[in-house]
Amino acid sequence: MSMRYSDTDRIYDELLLTRIQAGDRRAGERLAARWHPRLMRTAYRLLRDEEQARVAVQEAWSGICRGWIGLRDPSRFPAWAYKILHRKCADRIRKVQKYRGTYDSDVTDAEISLPPSAENRVSIDQAFGRLSDDHRFVATLYFSEGLTLAEIATATGTALGTAKSRLFHARRHLKMALSEDSDE
Repeated sequence: MSMRYSDTDRIYDELLLTRIQAGDRRAGERLAARWHPRLMRTAYRLLRDEEQARVAVQEAWSGICRGWIGLRDPSRFPAWAYKILHRKCADRIRKVQKYRGTYDSDVTDAEISLPPSAENRVSIDQAFGRLSDDHRFVATLYFSEGLTLAEIATATGTALGTAKSRLFHARRHLKMALSEDSDE
């Protein structure tokens, strides 16, 4: 489940970003190839709809590519990129909620398509699905993407204490949900 963000990955991404800022277009393509799957995973986990996730990530990439030249500290790229993605996902959620409210339709969230042998994965995805949007985002960045609490605070635009609190509550809710699923 977890694709931890190692020190080597961080350094390589900083190098790519430095090369992008020096005008190396291929470095931008490499960075995008490395980060697109991570952003898609996170967007899908937040939005629980593949098409909505794809749109949010595409919109996020538009902002990322426009702004990475001006990013002064390349080590801040992960938190900065996730902050942009978070805003785009929030925009998508608002649009869906507005659509639901306007048309009072029966729009449902997409089912997660997993192999039948992945019972544990289903339980984890269902537990994540029960979290509030804020808690799900923090938990996804921490558990799935390996960001530090400081990076999560930056990505969510909150104080460090708020990020810690959200992670604490997300962990507690996940633990309870997973223990309920195992009791059944």
